Amino acid sequence: MFFHSQQQKFIVEITVISAEGLKNTSSSLFSHRLRPFVSISTVPPTPASCHGGDHGKVYQTRIDDSGGVNPSWGDSFRVPVEATFFANRYSCIYLQLYTKRLISGKAQLGWCQIPVSDIGFSPAGSLRHLSYRLRDNDGSRGHGIVNVSVKLETAAPFAGNGLQLDTCQTVIGIPVTAVPRQGNYGVKSQL
Repeated sequence: MFFHSQQQKFIVEITVISAEGLKNTSSSLFSHRLRPFVSISTVPPTPASCHGGDHGKVYQTRIDDSGGVNPSWGDSFRVPVEATFFANRYSCIYLQLYTKRLISGKAQLGWCQIPVSDIGFSPAGSLRHLSYRLRDNDGSRGHGIVNVSVKLETAAPFAGNGLQLDTCQTVIGIPVTAVPRQGNYGVKSQL
């Protein structure tokens, strides 16, 4: 069993690059122009954020006032997660794309999830450029694509654990059948 003080901490660096092909979902006179921004959170919220006091922290890009249906941001966020985040196959980084309205606040344009499998199975420190189709509120296929880059960094273990991380571990896998060497295998020798 792992305790909070024995968990290794990781940093997922997410850069929200741009979006393409957005569609304004409102027909109101006051909302003809898109002013998009993206919010980022982890699902489920990581224990690191629960113990750190910022349970369910939501990160947010700046509003792109001039991009319209093809906005660009380039905003980067460093999201702390623990090893348990990668152990849960349902864990993800949740992105919600909104437009800021002048009168009625914000309206959701779509959402997408970056599954843990897209983050955790690349070598630490490698940068991955990913694109995801946006989904509508009901989960159906929405309008637009969001482009992000993701980099996983290994942070120091939590303070006070006194453990040393071992990168050399025994791996148990599926046996592979050896290919026979070239020679006279299967041929009876005559003595």
